[in-house]
Amino acid sequence: MSVNDQALAQLFTEARTAYQFQNKPVATELLQRAYELASLAPTSMNCLPARFVFVQSASAKERLLATLNPGNVDKTRAAPVTVIVATDTRFYEHMPTLFPQRADAEQMFAGNAALASATAQRNGTLSGAYFILAARALGLDCGPMSGFDAAKLNAEFFPDGRWQVNFLINLGYADRSQTQPRNPRLGFEQACTLL
Repeated sequence: MSVNDQALAQLFTEARTAYQFQNKPVATELLQRAYELASLAPTSMNCLPARFVFVQSASAKERLLATLNPGNVDKTRAAPVTVIVATDTRFYEHMPTLFPQRADAEQMFAGNAALASATAQRNGTLSGAYFILAARALGLDCGPMSGFDAAKLNAEFFPDGRWQVNFLINLGYADRSQTQPRNPRLGFEQACTLL
């Protein structure tokens, strides 16, 4: 089974980073479905280190806005939901459930901080990208961003230090009248090598 042109357009060719959003709420069921779809995509040893915090309430949004670079404040304020994509620094505690075929998986990461950190960062980022594709597949528009003070955001939302912010995604239904043209991309010959 292959993906048709309409699906490719929705996920890639016609999709744009959303900067402005309609004043239209996002149903909790859509957020749950997007997470469920994203969780099915591959991570190494099924480690699933990503954690998702859906910031929707006015009070939580104000807390988040205080951690952002100035250029990200207005668009985040306008987004119905902002997703904090975080990584669980002790993701490996779930390995007995998530990867039962390897009995020593939890200890492999627990005993190697560098391996655990690199694995969490790499696979947490993958899962955040999967979430973007899942949200797009469900008809939502996404505005991923990294312009924030990570230390301040972590202190505000994750004071125990177990979860750490990776990046943010503004989420909702884009105001298409404000959609910007796609910026250029590198061609295959510039970015790829065949060996």
